[in-house]
Amino acid sequence: MISKQQRSKKKVLFSATVLILIALIIAVVGSTLYSIIKERFLYFNYPVKYEEYIEKYAVENSVDKFLIYAIIKTESNFDPNAVSSVGARGLMQIMSDTFEWIRYRLGDNEDKTYDLMFDPEQNIRYGCYLVGYLIKHFESNDAAICAYHAGIGKVDSWLQNSEYSDDGKKLNIIPISDTEYYLKKIKNALNIYNKLYTEEN
Repeated sequence: MISKQQRSKKKVLFSATVLILIALIIAVVGSTLYSIIKERFLYFNYPVKYEEYIEKYAVENSVDKFLIYAIIKTESNFDPNAVSSVGARGLMQIMSDTFEWIRYRLGDNEDKTYDLMFDPEQNIRYGCYLVGYLIKHFESNDAAICAYHAGIGKVDSWLQNSEYSDDGKKLNIIPISDTEYYLKKIKNALNIYNKLYTEEN
């Protein structure tokens, strides 16, 4: 015959087992819910907008489309009317002198004014051309991204300086902290875009 003390011990053991099981269920559900929320948050914050234009002009300029998404995310957060403190315009934040240079290179008519950079398709067209040109010029995505931020001349001079580059092709040190931070932001965004959208396809 089971004593009261033994029954009490069994009840305590049963209660403890139930509590452990409940805690495990909560942990699993909580972890799953956290993963779902985190994924939804990333999809919301790293969208694929203007796909038609990005697909078209990225292919035309032999540029990774996800790099273009990363640049747009970092530069304007997909706001086609964005204007920076220094006057850069649109999705890919094209400066007026850069616009004129690209317009000439593309052979566009002179009646196309800088206001064109508020048009999403044309901004992406110009931006993709610039990124493609920089990648061909430097033969390095990192150097090209730095030049997108700091300018071709500065990056060329950095590469020619043995203090910043060992081989004249790869930057070991980026002497401007804002440009170094910009490169990190672009690479982080690019990594997220690849993880979110490459695994789907």
